Amino acid sequence: MINRGLYVGRFQPFHLGHLDAIKAVLAKVDELVIVIGSAQYSHNLKNPFTAGERLVMVRHSLQEAGVDLARVWIVPVPDMHLHMLWVSTVEGYTPKFNKLYSNEPLTRRLFMEAGYTVENISFFERQTYASTHIREKMLKDQSWTTLVPKSVTDFIIEIDGVNRLRDLVRTDKI
Repeated sequence: MINRGLYVGRFQPFHLGHLDAIKAVLAKVDELVIVIGSAQYSHNLKNPFTAGERLVMVRHSLQEAGVDLARVWIVPVPDMHLHMLWVSTVEGYTPKFNKLYSNEPLTRRLFMEAGYTVENISFFERQTYASTHIREKMLKDQSWTTLVPKSVTDFIIEIDGVNRLRDLVRTDKI
């Protein structure tokens, strides 16, 4: 079997920490399945971008970084709110994989219990490179573009993503 890893994230938005993690995992595997989690959610403060928009961000960022896309699968997967079914849901949406790369405790536990090898990912300046932090900077009109790949900056500007976030804040207060 090909050595294929799995990396799950919401990528709201995709940032340089995500890119660093993916590069680190690709150094250990032949192929990597990148799961865009919570694929059914968009247009809310925690998940402002659609699965399709996040897929574009991930793909363009990897291209920009010179990553060989022949080694990468990008698969949107909706949340399964029954923990006992989540691993099988991921398996049903993705190519076969043999190792999970994650630091998220519940994800790690569920995949370990399903018999997968699980490995931590080194955090890349976690306090700086966090999607929640980046969204907060967008809302406060603070500098955020240095925290994401240039292609993500360009794409968020193209889709008017910052104003979408601001509109979502106004909607939440009504």
